[in-house]
Amino acid sequence: MELKNIDHLFRHHSGKMVSVLTRIFGLNHLEIIEDAVQDTFIKASISWRAQQPEHPEAWLTKAAKNRVIDIFRKLQTEKNQIPNLTHGTQAIAINELFLDTEIEDAQLRMIFAACHPELDARDRISFALKTVSGFSIKEISSALLTKEETIKKRLTRARKAIKKADLKFNIPQGKMLQDRLESVMEVLYLIFNEGFHSNSKQQLIRTDLCGEAMRLCKLLLKRDTMRIPEVYALLALMCFHSARLDAKINSENELLDLKHQDRSLWHFPLIELGNIMMNKAVDTDDFSCYHFEAAIAAEHLKAKSFENTNWDKLLYWYESLNTLQPTPSHVLTMAVICMQKEDLHKADYYFKQIEPDVFAQRTYLYYAAKADYFYATGKMKEALVYIDHALKTVNNSLERNFLEKKKASWVNQK
Repeated sequence: MELKNIDHLFRHHSGKMVSVLTRIFGLNHLEIIEDAVQDTFIKASISWRAQQPEHPEAWLTKAAKNRVIDIFRKLQTEKNQIPNLTHGTQAIAINELFLDTEIEDAQLRMIFAACHPELDARDRISFALKTVSGFSIKEISSALLTKEETIKKRLTRARKAIKKADLKFNIPQGKMLQDRLESVMEVLYLIFNEGFHSNSKQQLIRTDLCGEAMRLCKLLLKRDTMRIPEVYALLALMCFHSARLDAKINSENELLDLKHQDRSLWHFPLIELGNIMMNKAVDTDDFSCYHFEAAIAAEHLKAKSFENTNWDKLLYWYESLNTLQPTPSHVLTMAVICMQKEDLHKADYYFKQIEPDVFAQRTYLYYAAKADYFYATGKMKEALVYIDHALKTVNNSLERNFLEKKKASWVNQK
């Protein structure tokens, strides 16, 4: 079996396996469980080279469960730490935990465990990305624009905090539920963003991550207590962005900006679902950052062509978003919108508020936008300097090709 297929299975099923096994063995043994799941996939990558089993997920789950049991036996803790998984009513109960509805329940429990207030706020997101959706440390580093060594430390701290507080593997109730939902939504947002605009070298779009984030968001909405406007707005945002995925890259595997995308490729059933979710989301007097971002995405979808885009409305939405949640990326986008409005003076005003280093792995976005600014002002020399800065710092090959193509077109105009 090809390695990419193993990776695909790991992405889709490792979170499920870790969640269910944690429900069986407890959060205190999470590190052993994660190692067991990792070992299982290594074993699968070797044993499946000749032939893939008929039911890969069932094979992986059983193998992971057996691997955990083996580890506990070696530690001579089986009698005190785990139930008898092979005989009697306990075996029946354990098997029922692998039913689809119970897997969903286990994943919800894991999401909320990852976002427990006993964990440092910075550690929760890293921990959830690792346990719920099977992110590698490198992928978490990219998603959070943070060094890999820092992510390792955060994961270690989270596991220690779980053991120290002896956290229970359950879903909070009442006010605690509402408080923790905010952290949960932030995690799902980051998972989706990494799929929509990945920082990996070869792959710009990762539809499996987008799908995973949407699946988990829908999972929240299956519970009456979690059907709140912010969750509906988050799912609407995901639907609106996902609707444009097929148009972001052409048949030559080239990145297309919004201006050059074929809008007939936009997936209208997803737009329709997004509109339904948005109608539910606006049943409130308090709009969240997800409301504003969904409104921004919807504004792009409303335009019949790039030229018909309502840039004034977009700038208004971004200013509102930045007031609620100030970030350099919002300010950068406001500068780009001002360039589309041909208001270069205001664009320069926004650029001057930004320090490029704050974008970490995505610094190239600042340099590329500043290159466009100098090009628009007729300063070709400066434009080429900045696009070279962008090329030096860009990671993804498709984005690199996009920038190289733009630079070549500018050089030919000289």
